[in-house]
Amino acid sequence: MGKEKIILDVDPGSDDAIAIAVAGRHPRIELLAITAVAGNQTLGKTAKNALKVCSHLGITGVPIAAGMSHPLVREPITAANVHGESGLDGVELEEPKLDLDPRHAVDLIVEMLSSLSGDINFVATAPLTNLAVALRKKPGIAKKIKRIVMMGGSYGLGNITPAAEFNIYADPEAAHIVFSSGVPIVMMGLDLTHQAVVTQDVIKRVECIDNEASRLFVGLMGFYSTRYRERFGFDGAPLHDPTTLAWLIDPSIVETKAMHVDVELRGEHTYGRTVCDYWCALGKLPNADVGVRLEVERFWDAICEALSFYS
Repeated sequence: MGKEKIILDVDPGSDDAIAIAVAGRHPRIELLAITAVAGNQTLGKTAKNALKVCSHLGITGVPIAAGMSHPLVREPITAANVHGESGLDGVELEEPKLDLDPRHAVDLIVEMLSSLSGDINFVATAPLTNLAVALRKKPGIAKKIKRIVMMGGSYGLGNITPAAEFNIYADPEAAHIVFSSGVPIVMMGLDLTHQAVVTQDVIKRVECIDNEASRLFVGLMGFYSTRYRERFGFDGAPLHDPTTLAWLIDPSIVETKAMHVDVELRGEHTYGRTVCDYWCALGKLPNADVGVRLEVERFWDAICEALSFYS
């Protein structure tokens, strides 16, 4: 099997940091660029966190660019209550040895997609502002994206409101643009990611890898899991974002169902909800393959394997 080329769009964030680690060394993934956006924390923090994680793990030769600092329409929100004031609470990472690419992330996305042959996956583990602006700036790039693999949304419950998941709620208008783009989408929503819980058994397994990546995982997940136990009563934190990479590494790890997905932009109580037509009640053609079931043990096998490629 060949490598999957990806642009990784992130807002680090504890689980984004692990997604970077998984993408940075796995032989099935060719990481072309990392783009940062405001989301879990402000853009200044998320962009610096991407640099810190890559510096810490020795991920070099990959451009890292800062993108959109605000959503398209709504006021910005962050998830400091989950990821902490730094966005990576639970670990102390040294100042980055890497510098940001001088290009705006939107320009990097447009340039990279325009110049290559249409075999790039856009992997989004953050609000979709960067991609939405890129699609508006140069609509023709939609045809150059192999697929969008994204973490966001839900066909069941929300986590930031009763109806909405954080990444979509942080910029619903951007999500609407992306779901309307015609690009094939694989969506890892909360219904899927809540099956990927970082239990104490998982932490012990990762500890045994005993390298920089595993220690980063353990430090971040300790803080992150505590916040999830306090907020939601979970046994540990769901490792949302790396489910996107696990699907690229081996799609059989995730069972998906084709659905038509719309994003609610006007509802008083449902703003930012991904309205997923699970039963095809509307008769519309599906625009996304939505994750419904995770092969949990094989998921953790893939994550541990990816972390083991570090020294």
